[in-house]
Amino acid sequence: MRTRIQHRLAACLMTNNQVCICVPVCSGAAAALAGDLAHAANTGADAIEIRLDCLPQSELDQHWPVIKAALQGVDRPIIVTLRSTEEGGRREMEFSERERFWTLQGHSLKPALFDIELDMVQHLVQNPPPSWDWEQVICSHHDFEGVPDQLERLYERLASTPARILKIAVQAHDLTDCLAVFDLLDRAHHDGRQLIAIAMGTSGLATRILGPSRGSFLTYGASAAERGTAPGQATAGELSEVYRIHQIDRSTEIAGLVGLPVGHSVSPHLHNSAFEAMGMNSVYLPFEVRDVSEFMRRMVDTRTRTLDWRLRGLSVTAPHKSAVINYLDWIEPAAQEIGAVNTIVVEDDGLRGYNTDAMAVLRPAIEMLGPLRDARCAVIGAGGAASATLWSLKNEGARATLFARDEVKGRALAEKFDAKFVRLDGSQFSGFDLVINATPVGTHGEFADLTVATADQLHGARLAYDLVYNPEETRFMREARAAGCRTMGGLTMLVSQAAEQFRLWTAREPPIEVMRAAARRALDG
Repeated sequence: MRTRIQHRLAACLMTNNQVCICVPVCSGAAAALAGDLAHAANTGADAIEIRLDCLPQSELDQHWPVIKAALQGVDRPIIVTLRSTEEGGRREMEFSERERFWTLQGHSLKPALFDIELDMVQHLVQNPPPSWDWEQVICSHHDFEGVPDQLERLYERLASTPARILKIAVQAHDLTDCLAVFDLLDRAHHDGRQLIAIAMGTSGLATRILGPSRGSFLTYGASAAERGTAPGQATAGELSEVYRIHQIDRSTEIAGLVGLPVGHSVSPHLHNSAFEAMGMNSVYLPFEVRDVSEFMRRMVDTRTRTLDWRLRGLSVTAPHKSAVINYLDWIEPAAQEIGAVNTIVVEDDGLRGYNTDAMAVLRPAIEMLGPLRDARCAVIGAGGAASATLWSLKNEGARATLFARDEVKGRALAEKFDAKFVRLDGSQFSGFDLVINATPVGTHGEFADLTVATADQLHGARLAYDLVYNPEETRFMREARAAGCRTMGGLTMLVSQAAEQFRLWTAREPPIEVMRAAARRALDG
């Protein structure tokens, strides 16, 4: 077993495009460690990080033989760390405790890698334990506040140590914070140094997925969603199965979802399953963006962006569907009229905007009700989705009424598309052929238990259609069913608009049933 471990460790130490997924283990008791390590190994991890700072000091001192035996029983490389609270450690400890561990205990673990913070590395340079091997050391720094102003200087301080591998993890508050991380990876490659560089948080997920293809020594994936040890950490299964991280390289074409938030979206499952089914070297990522202007300038527009990547297209969701219009070179007439873009195609000579919501939103309702000419249709909401829905209803010749709480915004939107306006509070929907929830109310998360209309309000309507797709059945749908209405969720529309996006980005016909199945698996999981 030692030989197999040494071979796997050597593979992770190679300076090539080897993708190593490291699964962290944070056990609260020595007795649980062996089982937790086995669980991590079953995820397909290439390496396992054991966070000894998760153990109480008494456990670490009294049960070290048990801990050591558990670590040495794992058939893949182990990374050992005892992290200070200043850098994300799980318990308070004195510098002397960390020093004692690395001097008397930690270095005896072979073969293993040791993730040690810069302050301790600098101390150990002056006071090396016996038989110390710097080839086993990852010299690390973690910043949970943001991206340090002197990030390049920090890298140089790490690089000045004799550690074989360097690690920098910073907190991303916007997607553009990832640029500094990608720049560091380029520098490390130029310097011939091995570096783990990660931006933590949902906005930093791109560094976890694309990092290995850009030279990062490894990336981290949790064994399960509830076992993550850092903000924004995807699971090892997601990295391998959804994003196909082992197949990503510098020639991979990239698409992504731009919004705030984006963590709830199942779009990565749809598009990545389609790319895989079509045998395409492409990946679709969630991009959490706050400052859309900086994102478009520094990461999207080929004439101004600073990141060297093969960005092909973007999905756009709330709150950026209208804001992105200011940065596009061409917009299709429908999107122009609606005032919202949900799809961007990135060309060498500019950016093209579309609204595939408008193309897809009414297809499921027409399949269920037939043509909507002269049908009485209610739309609830006054945002981008409502705008696309009203545009489509006008094109179908339906008689539309917009219901919204914001009277000023609602009236303006209704007038734009020749619809009536009614304040939502206390409204009744009896006599409507179609009632559409075009708000995010009911979406998985803080809005999941809410509804824009109750059973009493929906009584007498024919079909209640919720554009929310996660969860697949919303409270709005349950209220409508209790009122005797037929119901329909947003999954069909989601798949339909995503298929249109796929056509625009690739000029190929999408595998729609593959995309639908992937969406259902994601929602059921």
